[in-house]
Amino acid sequence: MFISIDEKAFSWFSDEFRNNTHLFIRMYPQYAGFGEKHKGYSLAFSAETPYHAGFTKDVHGITFFVEGNDTWFFEDTNTYLSFDESSMELKVVYENAH
Repeated sequence: MFISIDEKAFSWFSDEFRNNTHLFIRMYPQYAGFGEKHKGYSLAFSAETPYHAGFTKDVHGITFFVEGNDTWFFEDTNTYLSFDESSMELKVVYENAH
């Protein structure tokens, strides 16, 4: 499992989830949408404290995490989060890790 969050994506998260204390961002599969990686699932985010994190990544004071029961969504995958300037939205790209 590999998750990359570029600087522009980090800025997007900072703006969307404004908070003065240490911030935790949960990344999880949501049953909705078409889904590029798993049919019917898309990547979702929420600001919450980890219960049983299976993966964490600290970026400039924000801890991004995946709960242990959600790691299946990211297995054998490199996940790249960036910001698409043309759509002004977060962009997620999945690559097979093999």
